[in-house]
Amino acid sequence: MSPTADLNRSSSSSSSDPTPAFLDTQPGPDHDWRITLKDKVIAITGANRGIGLAIAEVCLANEAAAVISLDLFEPGPEFLALQAAHAKCLQYIYCDVTSEQSISSALDTAIASRGAIHGFVANAGMTKHQPALDFSRAQLDQLFNLNVFGAYFCATAVARKFIELGIKGSIVFTASMTSYRPNRAAPSAPYGATKGAVRNMVHTLAMEWAKHGIRVNSISPGFIKTAMTYFVDQAPDWNLKMQYYGGMPRLAEPKELGGGYVYLLSDGASYTTGIDIPIAGIVGAW
Repeated sequence: MSPTADLNRSSSSSSSDPTPAFLDTQPGPDHDWRITLKDKVIAITGANRGIGLAIAEVCLANEAAAVISLDLFEPGPEFLALQAAHAKCLQYIYCDVTSEQSISSALDTAIASRGAIHGFVANAGMTKHQPALDFSRAQLDQLFNLNVFGAYFCATAVARKFIELGIKGSIVFTASMTSYRPNRAAPSAPYGATKGAVRNMVHTLAMEWAKHGIRVNSISPGFIKTAMTYFVDQAPDWNLKMQYYGGMPRLAEPKELGGGYVYLLSDGASYTTGIDIPIAGIVGAW
């Protein structure tokens, strides 16, 4: 029996059965097959600077109706310049992702302002690079509270909103190449562990929420040029380390990540869930 026949048999076993949830997640006849964020409202944590701000800029360049930065810090000059260039499409809402109450309040404010949220990027995070034996318990708690618990709180909060609003939304986590292999240029066992947790989380959340049409994926950046990584390629042995890594021996511009996020947030990725996309110039990813 063909897969189609089996599907038809199981879905028509009783004329009174409601439409199976998984069929309701299929794209309709008016599905937009372009890779675009047209008419979509995208929320990004930690988007006042760095990778988050770059993702916001690329989302706006790909027709997002609005991008909302959920951030603990006040916007700086780079954010304000992008906001000025995009009229009323870029918005900032205060949010502490380690507080479930703060996340819920920020989402309520965003939805009240824009009417809906269609995509969410759990991007806020921090890193700390030093030998494993030098980490204190307080430093470990800080890393895990933000990178793991904060990401989890965000995902569960926005999933509830998607379900309440009947939106087949997309959630994208920012993981890291260090969830695959150690970062020899700037090692951090605890940071890699937090990003490994994030990448593992993606699989189960994608499985649990697929019936609601909610997709969950992640991006694993490699060496990205930000305020937190400026020192990496200044090390005297940088060129030597790159000989062992192979791939593209340079730091990436943050906006080079944007295409991956746009794809996963778009309706063009309607059957893409539970995966991680390494964007690392092959450095350290495999």
